[in-house]
Amino acid sequence: MTNPPFRLLACQINIPAMTTIAGRDAHLELSSQKVKTALKDAPADLVVLPELSSLDYARKTFENLDTLAEPLDGASFECWRQVAQEFNCHIAYSFARRGANAHHICLAVVNPAGALIGHYDKLHLAQYGASMEKEYFKRGDHLFTFEIKGLTFAPIICYDLRIPELIRTLVLDHGADVILHCGAYFRDTSFATWHDFTTTRALENQVFFLSLNRAGADYGNSRFCYPWMDENKQAVAFAQHDEQLKMLEIDPSEITQARKTYSFLKDRLPDYTKLKS
Repeated sequence: MTNPPFRLLACQINIPAMTTIAGRDAHLELSSQKVKTALKDAPADLVVLPELSSLDYARKTFENLDTLAEPLDGASFECWRQVAQEFNCHIAYSFARRGANAHHICLAVVNPAGALIGHYDKLHLAQYGASMEKEYFKRGDHLFTFEIKGLTFAPIICYDLRIPELIRTLVLDHGADVILHCGAYFRDTSFATWHDFTTTRALENQVFFLSLNRAGADYGNSRFCYPWMDENKQAVAFAQHDEQLKMLEIDPSEITQARKTYSFLKDRLPDYTKLKS
């Protein structure tokens, strides 16, 4: 008997403007109800939410981080741990984390028992287009991977996508099978290049690659890439603007087959820095 496919619920959700704790917590409650409704119809092994899923991505919001940022066991954790326990799943969610001397753009994961199993603070902060992260946040200093049903997941956040060394390290040195790329991709001048990067990162590393945006007039167009894609197998496209909670299935054998057929990773040289020019 073959094992059932791994089921991942990817949530392209709306996130309203907010500058108060009451506004943040009301959004968390509404978001959790949407996820619960989706899980009642179809159970999932893992639920994933976009970058800063607890907050609006806006300067007015960031100017209130001293109020809105949370510790690891804050309002977002309490919200999502209850959903994880009720529906026996893992949940990856994102929020502004209050550190010792700075704020971080953080993604955390809770397990079906409601326990925090780890977190990742965004390593590369964006400061171009509609982004102003270096003015409000400090970059992280560690990687984080976690395992569910034999699959290794590695979260990265938005601008991290454009640094190929990070994804390569997660795949080769940390055994990542699935990259969880949670973003807040605004429709600025960099938006048109985003999907090209997701395709490249999936194919060059031969992994599943979820690139999850928030919904809204200025956001949307999340996508899910496979370890191999061509004219016969395309990436999964999400709604252009609207909210969409989409169930995705992951078959680990696709990684094995892609790497057997196309031996990119095996054919790498051990060190390119020593080659003569």
